[in-house]
Amino acid sequence: MSSSQISHAVPPNNPAPSARSINIAVLAMGGEGGGVLADWIVDMAEHSGYLAQTTSVPGVAQRTGSTIYYVELFPEAEAMKAGKPPVMALMPVPGEVDVVIASELMEAGRAITRGLVTPDRTTLIASTNRVFSMTEKTAMGDGRVDAEALLQSGREAAKTFVAYDFASMADETRSVISATLFGALAGSATLPFNGKQFEEAIVRSGISVESSLKAFAAGSQAAIAPASTPAPATKTTIPKIGPALQQLASRVSANFPAASHTIVLAGIQRLADYQDLAYAAEYLDQLDPVKILDQQHGKNSFALLGETARYLALWMSYEDAIRVADLKTRRTRFERVQQEARVESKQLLEINEFLHPRVEEFADILPARLGSWILRTQWVAALINRVTKNGKVLKTTSLSGFLQLYLVASLRRWRRSTLRFKREHQRIHDWLSHVKELAPLDYELALEVAECPRLIKGYGDTYVLGNRNFDALMQALPALRRIKDAAAHLRGLRDAALADDTGAQLAAALKELSIRQEASV
Repeated sequence: MSSSQISHAVPPNNPAPSARSINIAVLAMGGEGGGVLADWIVDMAEHSGYLAQTTSVPGVAQRTGSTIYYVELFPEAEAMKAGKPPVMALMPVPGEVDVVIASELMEAGRAITRGLVTPDRTTLIASTNRVFSMTEKTAMGDGRVDAEALLQSGREAAKTFVAYDFASMADETRSVISATLFGALAGSATLPFNGKQFEEAIVRSGISVESSLKAFAAGSQAAIAPASTPAPATKTTIPKIGPALQQLASRVSANFPAASHTIVLAGIQRLADYQDLAYAAEYLDQLDPVKILDQQHGKNSFALLGETARYLALWMSYEDAIRVADLKTRRTRFERVQQEARVESKQLLEINEFLHPRVEEFADILPARLGSWILRTQWVAALINRVTKNGKVLKTTSLSGFLQLYLVASLRRWRRSTLRFKREHQRIHDWLSHVKELAPLDYELALEVAECPRLIKGYGDTYVLGNRNFDALMQALPALRRIKDAAAHLRGLRDAALADDTGAQLAAALKELSIRQEASV
């Protein structure tokens, strides 16, 4: 999601206090300062002649510690006039909320679903960044919720909708999202307080005052600015190639069609980083026959070459323990973590890696014969699993922890002799053989086969299921080739495989295909 403002309608400035309470719900996740934001609102109100109450309701772990902070404000003068204190609620009530502040787009969606946002009353302030839920992350396919649908729901459900990437804004100002959201609340002019009153609350808190005020000002400006025209879609740019890859890049420019340059250049970058220059050259060698077939049987779009290049690069850079150790010991990774944690010069950063390798991960990075022997020798496999069953915690910011991972990463030079390498490359060879065989006979079916490695992802049980589903589709190819619209049927089978993490839908689809085949005989 871009940082451009999505929708904003400016409400009347500083409405006069009424005899009813002002009800505010803040939906935030752990570490985002939702409690601090609620405390700022309470402090500002109490210093401005209001009675205030705040409560918090912890959410579920699937939303990474999502919490609803609820604040009610009531003008003290009105309470004194009535001669009794107001009765304030402990939780937001659907249809009775004046302001909803969401630190992430899905949190805004949850507020809308719960009825906290209403078109006659509620100002919805939402950050357009996403923190993906567990179900989105673990989906076999693309499990992400449609962000545009969430935004449209916000436009339709709220009286005033302020949407902006307040998380990125917080990073730019080296602050936290609570400060930019507090600024957006000020800029929306929904509450009967002026900007100075907001800023004074930040100062009184004493919490990172300088950076918080800077983030507050940015958030306020974003909320009061007029809605901007959506930025045009950015064009795909050609990756920048370093000196070491210039010879391979020249080969791509000279021998491959321009339509494929972006993905193929990205592929050689990825594989040179993963293994070495020779490995990137092997990648181009395997693409050469696909390119020729696409020239002969394609429609000048080079879709087959593009998809084959994409998934070949991903498959050739499969994540084994060597790759994981390599990524975890890179300087850029330590620098990124330090930046994200906002480590000051006088602070020390400790990084703990929680590892739980299985016998398969050990065997995968060993020489092929030794790895195969371990997997088929039950007492050895049981011994390794017994030793590793409780997992291991490595502190990569310590010398001993770093050196252990560095040693594993150094095995990269011997990767070509490992069990996993030989197994994956045999399967890659078989897959490419299907693509090349089908291209002259049924180009569309070949294109669908080229996309099937999309099923192979992750590690552990997810990886095992993905491989099983992929193998099932390859085994179904002979039957598919005998029916009409084979490409559409294979696409349907692939969608079924991606639809759940049990394989049940794919099994049902394959059974239906078998029944159809028997009926046609």
